[in-house]
Amino acid sequence: MSFKIIVDSCCDLTPAMMASGNFIRVPLTLHVGQDTFVDDASFDQADLLWHMKNCQEGAGSACPSPAAYLSAFDCGADDLYVVTLSALLSGSHNSAAQARLLWLEDHPSANVHVFNSCSASSGEVLTALRIQRLAQEGLDFAAVVADITAYISSMQTYFVLETLDNLRKNGRLTRLQSLVTDTLKIKLLMGSTPEGEICRKGQAFSIRQALSRMADFMAADPQHTGRVLCITHCNCLERAFSLKDLVLKRCQFAEILICDAHGVSSLYANDGGVIAAF
Repeated sequence: MSFKIIVDSCCDLTPAMMASGNFIRVPLTLHVGQDTFVDDASFDQADLLWHMKNCQEGAGSACPSPAAYLSAFDCGADDLYVVTLSALLSGSHNSAAQARLLWLEDHPSANVHVFNSCSASSGEVLTALRIQRLAQEGLDFAAVVADITAYISSMQTYFVLETLDNLRKNGRLTRLQSLVTDTLKIKLLMGSTPEGEICRKGQAFSIRQALSRMADFMAADPQHTGRVLCITHCNCLERAFSLKDLVLKRCQFAEILICDAHGVSSLYANDGGVIAAF
């Protein structure tokens, strides 16, 4: 059975991963002030970061339409697997789910499943790659869906931000929080709940310290052993390798992947942000 894995553009697959031909990326649209960026092959990270730095307004994103997902479904594959941003963070999952219902009206026997990653970026990458491996191994559609559903429920996601500027502009920080973090130069260690909502895990006074705390959280989690870790960075490859070095000393991951942030991840992680999932 042929298959395709359809992902939204917060799934930060590398060019080498995309070259397999198994993935189709559906872009979100990014808004910075009056400027619009499409998170597709034309995306320029440096240009986006420059506009964000020089814009006093909050930056945001718009999810793909159901029609965009429907177009991706029309690829001739027997089995269609869709991986989206957490449904609590974006309307991308809802659009994909609507597209699935529309597709099944005309293709009632089609195999289409939409996974809510309950994560973003690195978490979506790991989910998409696991689907690819299982499908290539010949597992049937139902078995893949069952495995991935369990995998998502056990996933952990963490991220560290260099700057809280975009969170402040979007009203995610209170005025007091913004004042305290700016004055004390605090770096927040963030994570996700099992449902896919952003939560605060801790804080530090430097990026190095925050990354070290992230590695501590990973090492303390008994389920990390033998799993794959994906680290995504926004314009800070050295930090990604620094986290990798910390993890290699403390953890027993089977493999560590490093990816570049595309548009959506760059928008929210901002310059210097690091996202990790396993």
